Amino acid sequence: MKQTRPNILLITSDQQRYDTMGDLAPSFMRTPHFDTLCNRGVVFTSAYADCPKCVPARVSIMSGKYATTHKMCENKETSLVLGKEKTLPALLKKCGYQTAGIGKMHFGPERTRHGFDEMILPADYFNYMNRSGFPLKPMRHGLGQGELYPGMSTVPESLTLTSWIAEQCVEYIHERRDPSLPFFLWCSFTKPHPPLDPPEPYYSMYRNCPIPDPVFGDWTRGDGCPEAVRRRWMQLCSDKIPKEVIKEARAAYYGLITQNDYNMGRVFGSLQDLQMFNETLIIYTSDHGEYLGDHFLGGKSFSHEAAAHVPFAMKLPKSWQDSCHGKKISLPITHADILPTLLNVAKGELPDDIDGQDLMALAQGRLKNPRQHIDGVSGGPVDSCMASIYITDGHWKYIWFPEGGKEQLFDLDNDHNEIRNLSFDDKLSDKLNELKSELIKRHENNDLGYVRNGFLVTTPVISGTERDYRRRSYGTLITERYSQDIKH
Repeated sequence: MKQTRPNILLITSDQQRYDTMGDLAPSFMRTPHFDTLCNRGVVFTSAYADCPKCVPARVSIMSGKYATTHKMCENKETSLVLGKEKTLPALLKKCGYQTAGIGKMHFGPERTRHGFDEMILPADYFNYMNRSGFPLKPMRHGLGQGELYPGMSTVPESLTLTSWIAEQCVEYIHERRDPSLPFFLWCSFTKPHPPLDPPEPYYSMYRNCPIPDPVFGDWTRGDGCPEAVRRRWMQLCSDKIPKEVIKEARAAYYGLITQNDYNMGRVFGSLQDLQMFNETLIIYTSDHGEYLGDHFLGGKSFSHEAAAHVPFAMKLPKSWQDSCHGKKISLPITHADILPTLLNVAKGELPDDIDGQDLMALAQGRLKNPRQHIDGVSGGPVDSCMASIYITDGHWKYIWFPEGGKEQLFDLDNDHNEIRNLSFDDKLSDKLNELKSELIKRHENNDLGYVRNGFLVTTPVISGTERDYRRRSYGTLITERYSQDIKH
């Protein structure tokens, strides 16, 4: 059947690990609608955030550029690097699409649209709940936006932000769009990002399941621990959280993922109501992962698998000649690939300064010279307090921490939890030097400062004591009245 411009649904979660869906997920996980996408589409098993933080990942989705190109390596205002013309929604609009962003955009300033026709944000939900007269209010448990502690929603499931985002998407599909035009809808869930506060039945769903324990590398303590990592777990005090609490936090995290998935079913149902599900192109991914206590860490920021590796599935329209259903692609991909993929589907003109590749062409075997490696950065420039860069082909990973000059090498096929740092294994020196040389080549011409005169830069160890690090401020404690789009 001749391909026409399909409706496009991009669904993203926030802070979701790669091993919570698909083949690597615990056997007890309930994600029927993600599984539907996998069965009807193609799964990319080596999808990575090239800068595992919220804003950099979203800028890559919007621009089709790597973080090392767009230079947004921290959670700063998107308007510093994004306009309203060469963004994903703006380029699709030129192709005749109507565009809407519903859920967490994390744009700055908050109401900046960056080319969207319509945006509905978490702020609208909190305003609605404050004015509704409901006696129960969300986010009244006191947990912060980055705390690795379990809690329970202070409103019932039907009044949660997750349910509200899904219902706003349902309303858009049924009531607010122009039926004579194709649409691009970005449904952006805020969970499972902390606070880890699922409502029932999701709060109790996994509490009695065999929750995996956190993993700890042979490099996590002692002289082998990179200074930036050591300082981070001291700042978070995440090494002091009891294992019993971590288990409950993980159960709550899994519950939030299933809540996302079941609400995603509502969005799929609205497409099915109108006989549109089969022919809608759907992409599902997350902006980055979550350590969940692995290596004594919580949150994201570094480039280990828990933080940088994300789930990614794409369903093409059923009527297309090669819909790639049931395929698995192991070549590395990243968020910058979403823009060229969707723009080619929309028969638009690609900007000449993007980095991404067409995932549909990759899945169908039509892509010339598909990339063999993904490289990325965390923490920003070489002198930042959490600086590191990495490179992976999905099978091996090399990480360089400039502070004190620490390096890591991991065999992901046999050690996807990154327990053993193999950088000291002389038998693997060729593999290490191969990845290191490729990483140097990719960074020698950017201005982040990680490479000088053909060598990786080593910076002095930042002075400070454990007492100082553990005294850090509670930057993640906010109320629903906070003015930035970081309320989950």
